[in-house]
Amino acid sequence: MPEKMMKTIEVDEDLYRYIASNTRHIGESASDILRRLLKLDNQADVRTEPVATSAPGEGVLRMLDAGTLSAYDSAIERFMTILSVLYRDNPVAFAQASDIKGRKRIYFADSESALLAAGNTTKPRAIEGSPYWVITNTNTGRKRNIVTQLMAAMGYAHGLIERVSKSI
Repeated sequence: MPEKMMKTIEVDEDLYRYIASNTRHIGESASDILRRLLKLDNQADVRTEPVATSAPGEGVLRMLDAGTLSAYDSAIERFMTILSVLYRDNPVAFAQASDIKGRKRIYFADSESALLAAGNTTKPRAIEGSPYWVITNTNTGRKRNIVTQLMAAMGYAHGLIERVSKSI
């Protein structure tokens, strides 16, 4: 079976929110959501012209260059801001990468109740601009590890991952 070629497109905020709100489970790709909503066959092979896209990690670089994170006093605020920017940068890759887990904990879920059910001291918080929740009752080292694993799974460059992780 030939490997599927993934493309990045820009969509208006209202369309993005509609697609994200129709996510049925963590890890469901935007392509799967759209195929389901449009009732398309999974094997549809549609040929299109290339579309201009923004560079991968553009939002993350803007966040670092603007010094956005230094305005926050707590590691939790920096952690939440980073997760929000990562989601906005590439919601599909975020969805696919957010299934990372610890030895005894899940880190991400699509509801507060799912994280609370997984542990009673998780202190879940909603990731702004996304349908995801994350646990926040971890030390700074664990938060760095979560971001490192997430960014690596999303395909970010090692140097950028290090810069972001150290900024927590």
